[in-house]
Amino acid sequence: MDIKEIQSLIKFVARSGASEVKLEMEDIKITIKTGSESPETTIIQAAAPMAQAPQMVAPAPVAQPAAAAAATPAETEDDSKYVTVKSPIIGTFYRKPSPDKPMFVEVGSTINAGDTVCIIEAMKLFNEIESEVSGKIVKVLVDDMSPVEFDQPLFLVDPS
Repeated sequence: MDIKEIQSLIKFVARSGASEVKLEMEDIKITIKTGSESPETTIIQAAAPMAQAPQMVAPAPVAQPAAAAAATPAETEDDSKYVTVKSPIIGTFYRKPSPDKPMFVEVGSTINAGDTVCIIEAMKLFNEIESEVSGKIVKVLVDDMSPVEFDQPLFLVDPS
């Protein structure tokens, strides 16, 4: 974590109205307290882990986006003819109504507009997600019982 990131964090905490924020990572521990006119920052870090961290952390983020960028165009080309069913809410994705029941849809299932394709649990409420298109399920993009974000693709449907 460099000085600009720390300064940005301090400004964010000051604007948020939080009175205290603690951030602990392997090599650094930061506590930001607000309550007076200016934020007070305490930084405690070990010298040896901090020197090693940039060497270990830097290569991984650089390599991953390159791999993701290379995979994305290939998937986009193949999936362009399909309609994507997306999550309308944030929550936990379930492919079946209960553990002992069969899944709503499988790859190869034919669905109609209005058919329930999954359930997303949000704040202990189970929301049935209905398809907006008719067609055949080509791909399930999320694992059962996984967290999903708003507008995250869940299924690919071949409308033909």
